[in-house]
Amino acid sequence: MADSQDWVYVVDDDLSVREALSSLIRSVGLQVETYASAAAFLEGPRLPRVACLILDVRMPGLTGLELQARLAESGASIPIIFITGHGDIPMAVRAIKKGAVEFLAKPFRDEDLLAAIRSALAQARSTRQAESEVGEIRRRYALLTGREKEVITFMVRGALNKQAAAELGVSEMTVKVHRHNIMHKMGVTTLPDLVRMVERLQTGNEGS
Repeated sequence: MADSQDWVYVVDDDLSVREALSSLIRSVGLQVETYASAAAFLEGPRLPRVACLILDVRMPGLTGLELQARLAESGASIPIIFITGHGDIPMAVRAIKKGAVEFLAKPFRDEDLLAAIRSALAQARSTRQAESEVGEIRRRYALLTGREKEVITFMVRGALNKQAAAELGVSEMTVKVHRHNIMHKMGVTTLPDLVRMVERLQTGNEGS
């Protein structure tokens, strides 16, 4: 079904539900950890890995929707599958609008849950890949000098070398040297590629 290193976290106050879901998830070759409460999940250590969260809506203490909000506030990007025996349409709409992958009413078919898990893990894998790529762009950008960072702003705006030189108070030759160094450090050969990298870097910073 998926990589054996993919993880599924289950948060449900009902022990029988946790045991049943754990057995089902392990049967398709996935790793699983279960928690009896949202608080226990928040306290538990989680290593960087491809993972998704199966979350009961109504639990004593912190509810599933409240945990979803806490995770969003902390910047956690783990995909969530809600399960509930007391759900209603407004609740489902709220959860989906906040980014949930699926909202399943108990009792649900095993096939429906497994399909939701596949979708959630694919989303987690895509997010992790994107975060890795943005991290590499950040690493390359950090290699630029202060002056090169100034020059790159002119490059992505499409400014001519003489325009950049005039505003920075340097020669056109100096700007050309900076441009060459920027392209080399950022690992690109064309200006459009550089522009796309800077756009991804800006988008990544907004989301962090």
